Amino acid sequence: MKSAHYIAAAIVTVALGVSGGLAFKILGANDVAPDVGYTLLDGSQSTTRQLRGKVVLVNFWATSCTTCVHEMPKIVATHEKFKARGYETLAVAMSHDPPAYVINFAETRKLPFGVVIDNTGQFAKRFGEVQLTPTSVLINKRGEIVKRFVGEPDFVALHQLVEKLLAET
Repeated sequence: MKSAHYIAAAIVTVALGVSGGLAFKILGANDVAPDVGYTLLDGSQSTTRQLRGKVVLVNFWATSCTTCVHEMPKIVATHEKFKARGYETLAVAMSHDPPAYVINFAETRKLPFGVVIDNTGQFAKRFGEVQLTPTSVLINKRGEIVKRFVGEPDFVALHQLVEKLLAET
């Protein structure tokens, strides 16, 4: 019976760490998003710092992640709904994702936003050791992390939060 309690305690400890307790201590709400350089699939280069002044959703995903594939049309719809008002989406494919799969996915689905292949894993590392997909990080115009979503976000709540952030000066 004692071993069952130890196992349950270990599961709770891991779940708390994964669900945000540990991740938020590493990089969480009100922290300034890291300045990370990246190359988009089209070959253009940029940095996350250059996105300041916009509300940004950084979505860590993988083509092998069924939840990621399921949520991507909603990520696209969110991008389309708010892009004219200063909203940007950056889709970061995890280092274990084969580049050919990422390129095929982005092209066949005509993703309307920047796609990065994090081939070294540094992008995910700089954003708080992201390992689970999907993980999305919402950043305000000042470059501060507002919210981290592990798993598919509640898109109604996400849209409300984006509206609020876009209204800020």
